[in-house]
Amino acid sequence: MSKDPAAHYKIRKEAFVSNLSGSSLTEINLVTLVAASAVFLWTALQARHSFFTPYTPVALVADFLINVCAILFAITLYSSAPLALTIFLVTPGILLLSLGARPGRGNPVNGPATRPKRPTAGQPGPRSAASVAAPSRTASQTPTLVVRPFLTHYRGTMLVVTCLAILAVDFPIFPRRYAKVETWGTSLMDLGVGSFVFSAGVVSARAIVRSDDEASHSQSGLARRKNSNSNNNFAARFVKALRHAVPLFVLGLIRLYSVKGLDYAEHVTEYGVHWNFFFTLALLPPFVEISDTATRRVFKSYEVFALVLTVTYELVLNNTTLLSYILISPRGPDLLSKNREGVFSFVGYLAIFLFGRGVGVPLVQFNGQGPQNSIDPNPRQHIPEIDVGIENTRRERISILRSLIVRSIVYATLYALSTNLHTFNLSVSRRLANLPYVLWVVAFNTAQLFLFGLVEAVGPSFSYTQPTLRDPDTDSDENKDARRKGNLVEAARTRTPTSTAATATATSTILRVFNGNGLATFLVANLLTGLVNLSLNTLDMSPAKAMALLIGYALIVTAVALGLDMSGVKIKL
Repeated sequence: MSKDPAAHYKIRKEAFVSNLSGSSLTEINLVTLVAASAVFLWTALQARHSFFTPYTPVALVADFLINVCAILFAITLYSSAPLALTIFLVTPGILLLSLGARPGRGNPVNGPATRPKRPTAGQPGPRSAASVAAPSRTASQTPTLVVRPFLTHYRGTMLVVTCLAILAVDFPIFPRRYAKVETWGTSLMDLGVGSFVFSAGVVSARAIVRSDDEASHSQSGLARRKNSNSNNNFAARFVKALRHAVPLFVLGLIRLYSVKGLDYAEHVTEYGVHWNFFFTLALLPPFVEISDTATRRVFKSYEVFALVLTVTYELVLNNTTLLSYILISPRGPDLLSKNREGVFSFVGYLAIFLFGRGVGVPLVQFNGQGPQNSIDPNPRQHIPEIDVGIENTRRERISILRSLIVRSIVYATLYALSTNLHTFNLSVSRRLANLPYVLWVVAFNTAQLFLFGLVEAVGPSFSYTQPTLRDPDTDSDENKDARRKGNLVEAARTRTPTSTAATATATSTILRVFNGNGLATFLVANLLTGLVNLSLNTLDMSPAKAMALLIGYALIVTAVALGLDMSGVKIKL
């Protein structure tokens, strides 16, 4: 009898997250708009007053309040009025940009017009801008790769929302309509799962670009590449992918043991009896490697292959018994039947990851040569090289934003067609990870990237080809030749793209550290969530106590991310 209260509480807990129908796309978009609005306010403060340079304790507190607490308030206290919170954030940002005086060229944001001195690492706060912006450059580094502030902000805010929501969902202050739906419908947390996978695909594009650049610059020749890449290289990459999958698989086993061993409340229809999200993540590396080979040899585009994959999956769902098998067939006795949601939804998550990789390839590298051609390359012009670099970066950003908005419109149109009553009349299902769900996640995330890119455009000016910390030993031959001839415009064009101190000052430190150790931070958030749920009665907690606990939880998770960054630790699973 002593176990009856605990058993009753577990039943209540499972019912609290079961049989939910979600919310509208409009409401989800308004809630997620708060994240971009918060970054907009941060950007306005930095652009007009260099508020976060240097990164003092006051700046750290402001960064936390703007980029973490604002998101927490959006999913709790302001859940019924997210637009009001957005207005509260955007209005002062607009006033700052309209009325405030932009700092002069000699400020820490834009940097001096003359060649700057090497910055020191003595700035207060977690890792100085110099240590972030100017890693030691070696021959193995790919020179075309850049770290875009708007991409860091996009992924950082997504991780903040994810970490906050996985605990907040267990409190009544978190609306039930934001929690994961049972089968059909849309919700904030359903979107969060797909966005986590999509953003992982975006950042994985760095490895692809680096690999392609190394291959194109190697001296081995085409003949050796053809023989080696098709067999040995694939085998080596596949083994490496399996090694990346092992830690995630172990985490999945640990979570499975914890849930079963501690009699933790679980939602079986989410992934299955034994499956969890870590198992889905563990399967991605090897299957992505196989998909990468198929893309290169047949489809030539990650997005095309992803679309073919998810359309094929949808056709199988609707033209065979697979749909009824996943949704209504009895569970067991075999493992596949017990975990059918997790197994078959993996196809959709794989497609989302590949869509993210396709979108990410142009984002992780600097493609500034095209727009630069419109600048008059007259060697007699006395144009500061920094100004040329800033202009090239601005024009290249316009090209990137144009590509993102086109992609967003295309995928939103495909989503509308797939769900329209007069066309295919399909419903979104995160449980199935079906075609409408995949298209919704991809359309939303490309639109988010576009939005964060727009915010970056009104922020501090910077250049990917800025002459900050230039190392003469690594300067390109074309750049040296242009300098000898006095052509600064051409020198800026041929400069090796790099992350500079200016890009660091255009990036929120808190969002950067969340992005830098995303999976490790997500794991810590999961552990803390389990600890809170095993220790406290979250279902009956008052709003005031719940908010106090959630703010404390947010502080701890943020402190862990900052601590990892300050220690120079970067955990790659």
